[in-house]
Amino acid sequence: MKAITGLVKILFLFPFSLLYGMAVWIRNRLYDNGILRSGEYALPVIGVGNITAGGTGKTIHVEYLISILKDQYKVAMLSRGYRRHTSGFLIADEKMDFTHVGDEPCQIKRKFPETVVAVDSNRCRGIEKLLAHDRNIEVVILDDAFQHRRINPGLTILLIDFNRPLEKDYLLPF
Repeated sequence: MKAITGLVKILFLFPFSLLYGMAVWIRNRLYDNGILRSGEYALPVIGVGNITAGGTGKTIHVEYLISILKDQYKVAMLSRGYRRHTSGFLIADEKMDFTHVGDEPCQIKRKFPETVVAVDSNRCRGIEKLLAHDRNIEVVILDDAFQHRRINPGLTILLIDFNRPLEKDYLLPF
């Protein structure tokens, strides 16, 4: 029965996965050929992302990066603010809860109060506003940034789920 359910899932979702894959391929070619441009910044930008959907430990790695960089550099973290109830650019403070900035930025701000934590669905605008807010920022860490091509980070850290081999995986919506 489990095999039948898996087969039905594959047959139903595979066409959507193909459409998504074509859209990603076209978008990537537009960036690769310079039709769409990626922003670059004078300061170091570190992108942390994943290939497999779900919990691969991005937030833990962002926290680790902050912990090793914060004593030598003025660090800022920029996230989209997944599941927040606000929009636009917002700088987190210790009094905000997850409805303002999202659960992961809220967690990071409470754990590292000296770190500038901001959210914005538009990462380019977010970096510009971060730098306008605090000109002393020396490093920006982008959370969940692998599929985001509008910014070209100087370093990308890509995480995968060890228990989900890539050769046995499909594109979204699986």
